[in-house]
Amino acid sequence: MASSYNIAVIAGDGTGPEVIGEGIKVLDAAAQGGGFKLNYQHFDLGGERYLRTGETLPDSVLEELKAFDAIYLGAIGHVDVKPGILEKGVLLKIRFELDQYINLRPVKLYPGVECPIKNKGPKEIDYCCVRENSGGLYTGVGGISRIGTKDEVATQSMVYTYDQVQRCLRFAFEYARKYGKKARGVGPNNTLALIGKTNVLTYVFDLWNRVFNEMGDKEFPDVKREYYHVDATCLYMISSPEMFDVMVTENMFGDIVTDLAAITQGGLGIASGGNINPEGVSMFEPIGGTAPMWTGKNAINPLAAIGAGAMMLKYLGQEAAGNKIEAAIAATTPKMKSQLANQMGFTTTQVGDLVAGAV
Repeated sequence: MASSYNIAVIAGDGTGPEVIGEGIKVLDAAAQGGGFKLNYQHFDLGGERYLRTGETLPDSVLEELKAFDAIYLGAIGHVDVKPGILEKGVLLKIRFELDQYINLRPVKLYPGVECPIKNKGPKEIDYCCVRENSGGLYTGVGGISRIGTKDEVATQSMVYTYDQVQRCLRFAFEYARKYGKKARGVGPNNTLALIGKTNVLTYVFDLWNRVFNEMGDKEFPDVKREYYHVDATCLYMISSPEMFDVMVTENMFGDIVTDLAAITQGGLGIASGGNINPEGVSMFEPIGGTAPMWTGKNAINPLAAIGAGAMMLKYLGQEAAGNKIEAAIAATTPKMKSQLANQMGFTTTQVGDLVAGAV
């Protein structure tokens, strides 16, 4: 295990710099207690740079990012930049060029956080979604023709290779084996559920389902397997979230179910995620956006960014330090009035101070 790590920081736009600042405060507290060091290098990427220079993510900067141990991201998006430019030019470029083929989304309800589902608490909402992050509809395979006529045709194809499916499922099986409910002592099995649509998307999910069962039989017989259609999954996530342990799905379905999951755990102010390349450089971020209406008001909730920092430490091998941050978040949330901006009962910096103090 290393004693020093180099972290690329992309604070980004809007409230991104505010929440990342609190995340770094907590990370430094964890590093000090854990006997390791974090070296940060800040990168000017986002809306302001684009408006100033016309650049999103230059190839030279991308090459620099490849040399870091991890990337810590705030938020990307600007009210004066057309939607899609920054998202594709920065976020998707990093994900695809660094081959961050897993989007990892823990779904954990902390104590004292209000859940919109009646009679559901931290015991019931405690699972994880593994989303394939490199293929599917998001790769832009397709096109448009005869624009502006009544015969206009637009196509976008869900394309997956065997290798993309296999590596995603292997990560999900290994994650379920290591972090499933049995491994954590909170359930009888480590369970992996494949989320798909085999009754309609027959070609794509025949591939997913076949590899899922072949791999499970040969390599992971100790992990219990389940399958759910994605529409049914959305129902179960509300009616019976406790039935899930680890779920795995393709890119677009994963994008949808993780946003649904976020509101059940208290909203975007507390949901964290990681874009993972198990053999390379990974990026960790809060799920919420730039929240421009709260920029500079010291009122935004930084817990999602702090939680992303905890995920980053675990990825780097500092699992005890990551767990300590998560325990500190759990000690802080009961003291807060709300997870919503300007309703927390504390300022952004005060929440960061509370978590850092608990660490």
